[in-house]
Amino acid sequence: MNKLNSFPKSEHLCGEIRIARLFNQGQAFIAYPMRVVFLIDTSSKLKEPVSVMVSVPKKRFKHAVNRNRLKRLMREAYRLNKHCLVEKIEEKQIQIHIAFNYISNDELDFISIEKKMKVALNKIIELIAEK
Repeated sequence: MNKLNSFPKSEHLCGEIRIARLFNQGQAFIAYPMRVVFLIDTSSKLKEPVSVMVSVPKKRFKHAVNRNRLKRLMREAYRLNKHCLVEKIEEKQIQIHIAFNYISNDELDFISIEKKMKVALNKIIELIAEK
């Protein structure tokens, strides 16, 4: 299996403290239909360079089926396009935490979600390059 195109559990962002720190100290921008929050982490000793979480609010999508489908689409879009971000992060030898929050009221298809995921990942790469 190609390691570049996988999304193992070790790359999932979990832990209340890490997530709280991401939302308190992280930088945010919007790549509609997603709000992206990221934090360059220097203190953590995780083996993975990038850790990601995906969320879809219950307030906008009442049915779990719809929320889970959108999360699945966002994770798949990330998995297919993460290689450029991971290469840049490993090159700089840093770690980054990212949260993708779905903010649209409409369910979009995979093609539009993937297009915006590419935009979001490229913007993160640009912002990292500035530092």
